[in-house]
Amino acid sequence: MGTHNFDEIVKRYNTESRKWDNIGEVFGDTSVLPLWIADMDFASPPAVLKAIQAKAAHGVFGYPARRTSLHESVMRWAKVRHHWTLKSEWISTAPGVVSSISAAVLALTEPGDSIIIQPPVYPPFFSCVRNNGRKIVENALKNNHGYYEFAFADLEAKIDDTVRMIVLCSPHNPVGRVWREEELCRLADICLKHQIIILADEIHHDLVFSGHKHTPLASLSPEIAHATVTFMAASKTFNVAGLNTSFIITPDPVKRKKINKLLHNLEIGKTTIFGGAAAEAAYTDGEEWLEELLVYLENNADYIVSYAEQHLPGVKVIKPEGTYLAWLDFRDIFSQSDQLSNFLTKEAKVGLNDGLSFGCQGEGFARLNFGCPRSIIQEALQRIERAIKNLQR
Repeated sequence: MGTHNFDEIVKRYNTESRKWDNIGEVFGDTSVLPLWIADMDFASPPAVLKAIQAKAAHGVFGYPARRTSLHESVMRWAKVRHHWTLKSEWISTAPGVVSSISAAVLALTEPGDSIIIQPPVYPPFFSCVRNNGRKIVENALKNNHGYYEFAFADLEAKIDDTVRMIVLCSPHNPVGRVWREEELCRLADICLKHQIIILADEIHHDLVFSGHKHTPLASLSPEIAHATVTFMAASKTFNVAGLNTSFIITPDPVKRKKINKLLHNLEIGKTTIFGGAAAEAAYTDGEEWLEELLVYLENNADYIVSYAEQHLPGVKVIKPEGTYLAWLDFRDIFSQSDQLSNFLTKEAKVGLNDGLSFGCQGEGFARLNFGCPRSIIQEALQRIERAIKNLQR
């Protein structure tokens, strides 16, 4: 038994929680149990709460200075947790990973350029490309009976002289893959061969389960590092997404200059007082909490897989290798996503992410966020089980 109680129910209604307070707007029914948007229902680590409380107690919230200690904490965390040696000048700050990806798209490509994404994948990847006047090229992952892999032959076939960039999700949201080093090397070799810039969204990098290891893409070689822009944050790991602080790691000085110029021009290359304090505290004193969290999350994942096998006929789920997101396959029951969506919200009364929002490859799937006390997962799965039984009557 650890020192942190992840079974505790933290009431989130009426706390300006998008996940809990917007369920009526999102799902059309306030009785839906929300397991959708990717934040957790756990309190952040004590060290983070203490740091925020100390800032609040000071009472003056003026413009923050650049925090050398914050950069040092990021560097220390990358070295200790991921065996990746960073330099301080590589690190830029921004409000969040999605806005950072958009900034990199704008800074490093031109309107009309093509950018590769690998669906089913995090929905903002689509908008970061389209909304900035670039063209999407889909290099869909291969689904081998629920286990997803890169489609390297298709990737090579899709590359033409308009492709300038690829956006990598590592670990992958929503399919839960933690890419092996040899997979990443092969992907990077293709990109180097064709002079393609790699944007590596590694926001889930700390959330990896036993038997697996996250490898920062840019740590593989100096050549790969110079082709890569990495995005990371404490937000998923330590549940501080609402504090709007993330980090852009750009080893190549030419790319870094372009990105920093854009961040400066848009006035978004800053942290907030609370966000910077929370991230530094998390990276300095949050490791023990994280180790206990990982055990709890992996037990949640095991519970979901076991429950589906025993009680949810027609629903398939492969245990994720990382993240706190389960990718549920309902295709043996529903052939269309609108049928599945109606079933989940109106019959089962659970709020999951529609698989179709991750690309057409997600039709018939739903994403379940298991970053919550097990009792919530139990209730959600029981609701789905009862609804399936009602279908069979």
